[in-house]
Amino acid sequence: MTVLHEDDLHPPSGAPARVLLIDDHALVRDGMRMHLSLQPDLEVVGEADDGEGALAWLANAAPGNLPELVITDIGMRGMGGIALAGALHDRYPELAVLIVSMHDNLEYVRQAIRAGARGYVLKDAPADELMAAIQAVLAGRVFYSARIARGMAEHAVSPLDALTPRERDILQGIGKGMANKEIAAQLGVSVRTVETHRLNLKRKLAIEGRAGLVKYAVQQVGDGGDTKPSA
Repeated sequence: MTVLHEDDLHPPSGAPARVLLIDDHALVRDGMRMHLSLQPDLEVVGEADDGEGALAWLANAAPGNLPELVITDIGMRGMGGIALAGALHDRYPELAVLIVSMHDNLEYVRQAIRAGARGYVLKDAPADELMAAIQAVLAGRVFYSARIARGMAEHAVSPLDALTPRERDILQGIGKGMANKEIAAQLGVSVRTVETHRLNLKRKLAIEGRAGLVKYAVQQVGDGGDTKPSA
């Protein structure tokens, strides 16, 4: 497993946030790149036309050129966006992933968020909505297009449904009273990776502080709570 260090991800103060674009249509990437190039706080540092290409690009990128944000479509030849989000979540848990798709199917949205994406924006959304999504996910928040958000509100689900399999494993470990080092050893990841997932758990579950997360996790485990997503 490759784990990014915090210094690799965050640019120097005042430097633009680095972005990797993934879409199997060159015209879409061209348009996205041109739009983002107008934003002084963003810099497109790489592109790929599918998930495998994105992972290869990241594996070969110089540490100082690694992105903070990956923007990807869902439907692509080869590895699609949802599978890519899952792979990135496992290998590069500190990367923010934003899905930009033509599909407004709520099941796609749920799958993307479970896989590790922080946001889901429709391709026909206004440009200012895309920029709001980028700012939100870079800040560690979750963002949905307005139409998606309305659909999610109408079909409310448990907050646990937004967790990735790895996050649910870590929540279970926290609920059992395990320390970060113990959870890391059990899952075969680094302590730093566990810490990153704990931060993501607090963001997704809207929990403040370490104690609040521990209390929530203990309740889930102690009350027989099932951290698996609902059907």
